[in-house]
Amino acid sequence: MLAAVYESTGPAGVLRVEEIPTPDPRPGEVRVRLAVSGVNPTDWKSRSAGSVDRAFQIPNQDGAGVIDAVGEGVDARRIGQRVWVYFAAWKRPWGTAAQWTVLPAAQAVALPDGISFELGASLGIPALTAHRCLFADGPLAGRAVLVAGGAGAVGHAAIELGRWASARVVASVSTDEKADLARAAGADATVNYRDADAADQILRRLDGGVDRVVEVALGANLELDLQVCGPNAAISSYATEPAGEVSVPVRRLMSPNIVLRFVLVYTMPAGALHAAIADVTAALEAGALTTLPIHRFPLEEVAAAHDAVERGVTGKVLIDLP
Repeated sequence: MLAAVYESTGPAGVLRVEEIPTPDPRPGEVRVRLAVSGVNPTDWKSRSAGSVDRAFQIPNQDGAGVIDAVGEGVDARRIGQRVWVYFAAWKRPWGTAAQWTVLPAAQAVALPDGISFELGASLGIPALTAHRCLFADGPLAGRAVLVAGGAGAVGHAAIELGRWASARVVASVSTDEKADLARAAGADATVNYRDADAADQILRRLDGGVDRVVEVALGANLELDLQVCGPNAAISSYATEPAGEVSVPVRRLMSPNIVLRFVLVYTMPAGALHAAIADVTAALEAGALTTLPIHRFPLEEVAAAHDAVERGVTGKVLIDLP
């Protein structure tokens, strides 16, 4: 099969596309003939740092395609099923930047009829992360949610899942283009976080204060979050700061009983992961989830696809598999 591989970490130039043997599923696994691979920040970060402790690594966690083989113990009736996949490259070599991947059967989730492979490949890391940030502290119906970075992949999913769950949602953005994307996703309102009166704008739209914050830049935004959070709110941070550290004003969090939560999708509790998959599936069936504007790359341009995500292109980067 054709696959993008790297043998050592570094810049996108370590990636190369070549023919490698097509893997067979082991017991409990399925093999998926991929149509589309989704690229997320976690993919270029994994490729650029750390080490490769195996002969090679295929990048990318998310994708969508059709199951064409199953391992021992997996229902053969799954062959031919359209699926979206997640965590494909997590502690495994078989990422989705390839014509085929093999992974545990539970990590290939049925794609409802009428849902495109493009949307399926846009789920995984963004939608599961957004779900944990939104629902870790209880139901959302009637709650007020602030989504920081509402035009990003996680922000987009958080807006749509929040609206699906009957929350009131305001998104913070930095440009008019991003405001348009956040409103198209269903945000009740958008606020430019650079405005001097950003906190006042948010509080006018979410009377009584914010109950949940989906936070992409805790260090930059914590002061704004604290200004708008109501009592017993939760701030869920899912992205690391460039410096790796944030100063936390303990008393300002403690007095109103505000939860400061950190979310890493790979290690979230199993029950939360199962709930996220069930809710994402239900939201898909309800037509509540959509894609951001898509930037498409062929497999041979996998390095350019990674670079596009690293430089923060607005929209979703997808790789088409031949």
